[in-house]
Amino acid sequence: MKKVGILVGRERTFPVSLIESINERGVGDVVAEFVKVGGVRHDGPKQYDLIIDRISHEVPFYRAFLKRAALEGTVIINNPFWWSADDKFFNYSLAAKLGVAVPKTILLPQKAYIEGVTSDSLRNLEFPLDWQGVADYVGFPAFIKPFDGGGWKNVSRVGSLEELWKVYDTTGTLCMTLQEMIDWDEFVRCYCIGQQDVLIMPYDPRKPYLSGEQYVHDPTYLKADVAERVARDVLTLNRALGYDINTVEFAIKDDIPYAIDFMNPAPDAELASVGEFYHNWLTKAVTDLVFRRLEEAQAQPRYRWDALLNPATGAGAQPLAAAASAAQSAADSFLPQSVRELPSDVVNTVGDLVGQATGVVSGLVGAVTDAVTPEPAPEAKPKRTRPASSKKSASESSTKRATSSRTKKSATEKPTAES
Repeated sequence: MKKVGILVGRERTFPVSLIESINERGVGDVVAEFVKVGGVRHDGPKQYDLIIDRISHEVPFYRAFLKRAALEGTVIINNPFWWSADDKFFNYSLAAKLGVAVPKTILLPQKAYIEGVTSDSLRNLEFPLDWQGVADYVGFPAFIKPFDGGGWKNVSRVGSLEELWKVYDTTGTLCMTLQEMIDWDEFVRCYCIGQQDVLIMPYDPRKPYLSGEQYVHDPTYLKADVAERVARDVLTLNRALGYDINTVEFAIKDDIPYAIDFMNPAPDAELASVGEFYHNWLTKAVTDLVFRRLEEAQAQPRYRWDALLNPATGAGAQPLAAAASAAQSAADSFLPQSVRELPSDVVNTVGDLVGQATGVVSGLVGAVTDAVTPEPAPEAKPKRTRPASSKKSASESSTKRATSSRTKKSATEKPTAES
């Protein structure tokens, strides 16, 4: 029997739905439950085969417990070593390197410091800060927000240097960023599960957080080509960051999706907030992910930080399993219900994209197989032919389960803050 633990905070419906889904599919061979943990021994035995983490970003004790569990071979979703090392400002910089559009963003020195940090500790800081240069680069209106925050906490819209200074003076020891405001036409939040399944959700950040009014089930929200780019960017970001559960938010202007938030590894999934359609989709997608991870062969652990960031599976099983899974998903000719509801010409466009992805992923499986299979002698090595339909790189060709469409925001502008 394999044991799955769920580590949660205040949320109610999603953890219960997930436990019920895993137990129903596991029929006694896989059992899910809420994690119970007290004093943690440094040499304690393995308790769970897999743990889903929904709260350790707010509870350091849980984060330390999860890292310890990883040493014993427990699969942690999301990997606590990735999560511990991450911050949103780094993510914006990385996204730009990956070709994903992001708003102009500046990291600001802290307003205040913990006890013991004196002026001598800060001799490398520019003083006074070139506030006018900051404003000229980002422009107004803009958002000031923590460089590693979440949950819509400490996020403010500012329209001038005077407003910026007023907010900045209240931030204390928080390290903040100032980010360009995108005057968006469409706004979406995207679930990404297992670095392969994407669901695009029309989202209204002007509505109250956790109000149940932010998420809209509108199958015709984005145009097909914009939806395809959004899905591709979601996969690019999550594979680079190593997250198996995450959301990415895009403010879309003139058909260009700007990624404004993509460090939400414990995204909202409550029934009252996201609605039944999205809640059920996420429950199934995470259940599928759990069983995929449990089926992967685990290699002998290597006690190095880099190995904990990227746990290996036995005999190259992980890259082959990932490629095979992506190929199967692409080849299944799936179109989510929301896409099937689109006009026929748009459906045909999406179908063509999926067909192209299938060819490319087939090539990817072959390439990965070559990588883990001994090559024949040079004179006997067969020639390989790339699929003629492939025009995208392998990183762009995985499955994309996405809703699409078109709608305009109202003229009333409110903060497009991210969690």
